[in-house]
Amino acid sequence: MFYKKSIRKSFLIQLIFSSLFLILIFSSLLYFYIENSVYEEKHQELLKYAKNITNNKLVAQTDEHTFNENLLSLKFEMLYLKTKQTDIDMYETTEGTKTYLTLLHPFNINEMTYVKVTKEITPTIQLLDKILHYIFIINLVSFALVIVYAIALSKMLVMPLKTLTAKLSNMNEHLIKPIKTEQLPLEFEPLGMTINHLILRIQNFVKYQKELFIGTAHELKTPLAVIKLKNQVTLIKKRTPDEYIEALNTTNKTIDEMNFIVSNILKIGRQEGAQLDKPVEADVIEVLQKKADDFKLLAKSENKELLVNLQPNAFMASLQVSLLNQIIQNFLQNALKFTPKGRTITLQSSQDDVGLLIEVIDEGCGIDESVDLFAPFKRQGDKSGVGLGLFLAKSAADALGGNIQLKNREDEKEGTIASLQLNSKLSCILPIKS
Repeated sequence: MFYKKSIRKSFLIQLIFSSLFLILIFSSLLYFYIENSVYEEKHQELLKYAKNITNNKLVAQTDEHTFNENLLSLKFEMLYLKTKQTDIDMYETTEGTKTYLTLLHPFNINEMTYVKVTKEITPTIQLLDKILHYIFIINLVSFALVIVYAIALSKMLVMPLKTLTAKLSNMNEHLIKPIKTEQLPLEFEPLGMTINHLILRIQNFVKYQKELFIGTAHELKTPLAVIKLKNQVTLIKKRTPDEYIEALNTTNKTIDEMNFIVSNILKIGRQEGAQLDKPVEADVIEVLQKKADDFKLLAKSENKELLVNLQPNAFMASLQVSLLNQIIQNFLQNALKFTPKGRTITLQSSQDDVGLLIEVIDEGCGIDESVDLFAPFKRQGDKSGVGLGLFLAKSAADALGGNIQLKNREDEKEGTIASLQLNSKLSCILPIKS
């Protein structure tokens, strides 16, 4: 069966087991070091007395072969062995409740005589047992402290996530505000910034959706009122067939305007569906060139000229091509609409540090930069339209992860610059096409 993994639980288990392992390793090394140090000290003590006995001439000249002396808890005797043994031998023995450490040291190798030195180390063994007992208690206390620390540390690590979760859960369409990233730990700041970016997009979406609904109601209310008024006037008195036909034509014209509004609203739904499409690798320059070829003929038919300057030769990016086409088409349509006859429109692109900058420059009347032209049903000048084109372009640019802008020209000519900045990390320059 599949189960959800808990990061906190996994971290807690790993920290506890790793700490336990380190504690056991450290305490074992410490005990072995103490034990070896104690035994090494006793070994050196026995070796010292054995050398003193060996160097004692009186002992060396005696005919007796055994000695039983008590000197500082030491016992020694002379032994004759049947085989030569040149190495120093040390071993431990137990008699009842007492423990002894014995050293066998060569006295006269040729005569195969050896000195046997024995010392009781029962107090030392008891001391080592106490040390081992204390180390065990310290390990238990340390292990308990590690568990408490691990639980506290795991809570501290997941606390920013819980804080973010709590703030996000309290948000709704009426209360959406950015998270204060300065209150987050340094490691969680990128996550907070990403969430804030998403919140900003949601805020814009909610804002535009509200404006869209309100604008739609307003735009549809006016033609409906016109239709009703026309019908009421028509019904007041009898009219000739031609007058009835004229009234019906007026009504049909108004209905056509309403259908145009509805069709543009449907475009919004289709665009939201396109945003869910899987991005594909496409040459943005090639897409721009195809769109430019289509609008060159249209511009020529209106006695206008479309200039094209696309750099670099190719620019690959992972995106929804339909959304890009929609943005560029809107830019070019607006440029053609507001540019007088005999003037030029320029479609150009250039690569910068961010990605690819696409611009459509016209020679129209310019814009009022204090007005949010990306809001639905916002119109520029006295040109026809419902004011949804730029709203759709803005939504498409947000879906592509790009940035769209409208500003007036800063050179000696009047006009508007519509720009799209593509921020693509998957972009690359291709070789020059032959």
